[in-house]
Amino acid sequence: MRPLDILLLICVAAVWGFNFVVIKLGIGSFPPLLFSGLRFLFAALPLVFFIGKPDVPLRIIIGIGLVLGVVKFSLLFIGMDIGVSPGLASLLLQSQAFFTVILGMMVYGDRPRPLQIVGMLVAFAGIAVIASTVDASFTLTGLTLAIGAAIAWAFSNMLMRKAGKVDMLQLMVWVSLVPPLPLFLISATFEGWDRDMAALSHLSWQGIGAVAYIAYFATIFGFAVWGAMIRRYGTATVAPFSLLVPIFGMSSSAIVFGEAFGPLRVLAALLIVIGLILNVVNPAWFSRTTSPAN
Repeated sequence: MRPLDILLLICVAAVWGFNFVVIKLGIGSFPPLLFSGLRFLFAALPLVFFIGKPDVPLRIIIGIGLVLGVVKFSLLFIGMDIGVSPGLASLLLQSQAFFTVILGMMVYGDRPRPLQIVGMLVAFAGIAVIASTVDASFTLTGLTLAIGAAIAWAFSNMLMRKAGKVDMLQLMVWVSLVPPLPLFLISATFEGWDRDMAALSHLSWQGIGAVAYIAYFATIFGFAVWGAMIRRYGTATVAPFSLLVPIFGMSSSAIVFGEAFGPLRVLAALLIVIGLILNVVNPAWFSRTTSPAN
């Protein structure tokens, strides 16, 4: 892998990790569901007019948009609004990798590798340790919503699998067309039309910057680079870089918000990261690397 490509993937992981800090800042300016709707609106526009529709059935695009855009991000944004810090959210959301393995077993009959099973057990032990640290700043409801967001992400991964090999940027731009209207309607119903209008009529640079960051940097830039690297090097080579996301998420939250983790949460983070590493490691890599040349 070229050094420039390694640097680009590290930059994407940093952008995605810092994204959790930006989400926290954004929900300080907008109601969570409205903020999520704005994110997808600006991720789709104006690029959708310049990027052709991917060669994917419309029902798959709509399904991904509803599950990923409406369900996952609604749960995540509301969870971060009521009781999950950015650092812990960036960590908990990575449990999607294990739920994806479980769904793969149930839907496609995939057989997880022994290391993946061990990784899941280790990571879920870490989540249990995090649950034991619930306090005034971190609620059980927030934890449940964050895990629910990870499960929704896993379901969207199943739909992504049905989409097949497709340009990731192209797919994400078109998927982003789906969530705005449902999110705006749900926001008006449950968060209140008056609250939404008040937020939009009193825009701050913090709110505008947060929308721009998650729409254009986290979504457009992130998926454009990620998709290009997967096409160039393959998923097995690129996927391990996602392990850096919670590291950047937790460290940036500590810097910006002074988030303190304490010994138990640090232990939990180590368990989850170790579980993620075991999930992506394939013993076949080592056999290919160490086998003599023919």
